[in-house]
Amino acid sequence: MTELGKIVITGGAGLVGQNLVACLEDHAHRNVVVIDKSPANLAILQNLHPQVSTVCADLAEHGAWEQQFDGADTVVMLQAQIGATARAPFVRNTIVSTQNVLGAIKSRGPGYLIHVSSSVVNSVANDLYSTTKREQEHLVVQSGIPYVVLRPTLMFGWFDRKHLGWLSRFMRRVPVFPIPGDGRYLRQPLYVGDFCQIILSCLKSRPIAQAFDITGRERIDYIDMIREIRRAVDARCVIVRIPYGLFDNLLRLWAMFDKNPPFTTEQLAALVAGDVFDVIDWERIFGVNATPFTVAINRTFHDPRYSDIALHF
Repeated sequence: MTELGKIVITGGAGLVGQNLVACLEDHAHRNVVVIDKSPANLAILQNLHPQVSTVCADLAEHGAWEQQFDGADTVVMLQAQIGATARAPFVRNTIVSTQNVLGAIKSRGPGYLIHVSSSVVNSVANDLYSTTKREQEHLVVQSGIPYVVLRPTLMFGWFDRKHLGWLSRFMRRVPVFPIPGDGRYLRQPLYVGDFCQIILSCLKSRPIAQAFDITGRERIDYIDMIREIRRAVDARCVIVRIPYGLFDNLLRLWAMFDKNPPFTTEQLAALVAGDVFDVIDWERIFGVNATPFTVAINRTFHDPRYSDIALHF
């Protein structure tokens, strides 16, 4: 692999960042700096990849972390608030952090930005995650920095602390797994391993001022996705459909006792919103072969290196 130069990954100790570092290591690229505010998740990354430089910092506050952009060739921007019950964390961790990162890029000179946005910018949803991701993408587009925007759908894979990863751990612990309504909510999940290969392609080809909707190529109903996960992890729980209103109320009750719940009422509303995202020919555009969903699920839960590693909330 051609040396890519120094790469800074912001918010890089989460799902995509952990997988991206593993991908870069597989391609013998080690000039990587990961900045994240979770010391626990950074420790996991450092233990797995000791050659990678890590910096524990809150990107919503100016600080010494900005010096890491000196001599950098590319920034991969991943940080965003995924779930919360109030607006403040979304503003701080998605908007303010992005303003600070863009300012550091402008003042210190990395020549290229890969921004990981989200398919929700094209969604009918109008929740806190969707609105702040739209604003974040707008900041990138208006920054004057050479960029490419990637908009993935719901991702799954190694190191998934929320979404499918959390669901798999939950169903292993409980005898009954609840499904809202009839469970027939279309999903287009994207394997994070494929997405990291797309990022790698962008690191090499450096498309400028373009946005790509990276949608999972297989359509699957939510309830069938849950059944496939149950099979893969050999869980014994019984899947039970419950009325949407009851499910919503149970989430509200949960949020009263957990200030950072793994699943919120806004995410429930997004689940049933009925979004269907366009599928571009990203296999041809980026030279990446899509991994079949069943194969990707098996890789996610049966890899001897990474499958048993759970990130912290």
